[in-house]
Amino acid sequence: MIKSNKFAWTWRIKEENLEEYVKLHMNPWTEIMDEHSKAGIRNYSIFQNGNQFFYCFECDDVSKAFEYIGQSKICNQWNAITSEMVEGSFDFRQETPIVPMREVFYLP
Repeated sequence: MIKSNKFAWTWRIKEENLEEYVKLHMNPWTEIMDEHSKAGIRNYSIFQNGNQFFYCFECDDVSKAFEYIGQSKICNQWNAITSEMVEGSFDFRQETPIVPMREVFYLP
């Protein structure tokens, strides 16, 4: 099977934070966008189904990207806000802050 450079995961957002979480992502900070680009993340999309969100982006080296984001002051500020909203881990200092989904199909 041909693999893509995509990375995907899913999280649930706490019901009481749903509106604020969506609002933040509809108008993200410019610095957050810049830092993700500098980390090597591209074609990043987030899809919503109720309080479940599906995240997918392309990246040549996810480990390096997460290391960069984990050391970014602005990303840590954003994550301090949004980490309180998710049901799960958002700590990029952990070995596996996000549990990736397995890619089972890719059409290049």
